[in-house]
Amino acid sequence: MADDTKKTDPSVDFGILNSLMGYRLRRAQMNFFSKFSDLCSDLGISPGLFAIIAIVERNPGLTQTAVAQALGNDRSAMVAAVDKLEQMDIIERRPAKNDRRSYALFMTKHGQTFFKTLSTRVMEHEQSMAARLKDDKELDWLLKTLDILSKN
Repeated sequence: MADDTKKTDPSVDFGILNSLMGYRLRRAQMNFFSKFSDLCSDLGISPGLFAIIAIVERNPGLTQTAVAQALGNDRSAMVAAVDKLEQMDIIERRPAKNDRRSYALFMTKHGQTFFKTLSTRVMEHEQSMAARLKDDKELDWLLKTLDILSKN
């Protein structure tokens, strides 16, 4: 299947779509994720897996459910994602202290090293995209605005 996110036919009239925040946000997200994939696919990491690793790295011991809730993900999708990260020796499950039916997530030693490499790539990507903005004030405004729009 062709990647339609890389080029837009200038002769196409997008009409109402160009005035819709949701559509424009989605286009921006598709562009970010496409470039993220180009940078991290050799490591087997998608934006969703990166988010899980980043949460676990900063919050060792959270349960799978807590990580899913923090990211706004479906709990059932977490099982497969954590299975993959466990197979890659990045994250490990341990029985949760307060609930033996749940698992707490922790970074492995390999996962900590892997995350440093991965984070460097991701931050370089972010800086490259942020360079398209006028200055740091514009970036701060964008991040604050996205925070506002992401709240229920």
